[in-house]
Amino acid sequence: MLEATPWVGVICATVATMMVGAAWYGGLAQPWMKAAGVTEEQVKAGASPMLYVIAIIAHFVMAMMLSGLIFHVSPEGGIGNGMLNGFLAWLGFAAMPLVVTHRFQMRSWSLTLLDIGHYLLVLLVQGAVLGWFMAA
Repeated sequence: MLEATPWVGVICATVATMMVGAAWYGGLAQPWMKAAGVTEEQVKAGASPMLYVIAIIAHFVMAMMLSGLIFHVSPEGGIGNGMLNGFLAWLGFAAMPLVVTHRFQMRSWSLTLLDIGHYLLVLLVQGAVLGWFMAA
């Protein structure tokens, strides 16, 4: 799989999804804080460059794994195939675990919807970028 990995695509998908996260949570900061039960002061106090390093690494790993999935399921690539694979990965491996975890943590459905919405966009964008690179 590693020899078939479109490394430039993985990097581009990682950067794109960091931008998606900044836009998503930047635009929905107030509803997210309310749903998560945190204050702006708590968010600022917990802010650390390490959080962004962790997010970059996590999104990079997600993009690598999604590229492998696309390669095995839709080796011809393409934006549509990439997005379909991203959607299916989201549904089975991002949305459902968050639904279960948030229910056991007794979190609000609004937090769940905000978080799974973010990961839907992440995996659709990653799928589109990776599918495009794989078709090129």
